[in-house]
Amino acid sequence: MEKCDKKQKLMNVCLYISSFVPLYLLVIIKTLIDILNDNLHFNITNTTLLVLMAVLSVSGVVGANMFVRYETKDEEEITVTTCTNTTDKHFLGYFSLFVLFALTFDLSMVSMSVVYIIILILIGIVYIRNNLYSINPLLNIMGYSCYEVHYRDKGGAEYTSQMFYKGKLVCARYSVAFKKCGMCVVVKKK
Repeated sequence: MEKCDKKQKLMNVCLYISSFVPLYLLVIIKTLIDILNDNLHFNITNTTLLVLMAVLSVSGVVGANMFVRYETKDEEEITVTTCTNTTDKHFLGYFSLFVLFALTFDLSMVSMSVVYIIILILIGIVYIRNNLYSINPLLNIMGYSCYEVHYRDKGGAEYTSQMFYKGKLVCARYSVAFKKCGMCVVVKKK
């Protein structure tokens, strides 16, 4: 059971890291443009920042793909009775974080870089503790939307869950991959 818990925690961290991939890419682009325009010069801080953002970007993309394709606890057939797309529910508040970090922080300064990392850690704690996976812009860029779904299983029992689906989810029968991290990905329509 402990091994499963470690995998669950790792998946939660991967989903959190993946939620900031667009921000990491914006920071990389901003830093490279500043270097190309001689507003910045390569130094240990900028180089470390670029490498860290690149590693986080790759890790985030891999983590999001792992969430969507792997780590399935089991696959089950369900009937969706009602569904509401909740992708945009908190997205604008989340987007303001991107603007704050990408435009206003001067990450060439060590103090701002440290503050940047501390803020990301604090947001990560809140994100993971409160299961805020539905506001993951990378999953949305990959074509997935998050839905609040009421459904019945094969036995007729009714449940409510958050589910990711690539496309528009409607009331119908679906095959769903239930994840160990408590989220679901709707695999295909039946």
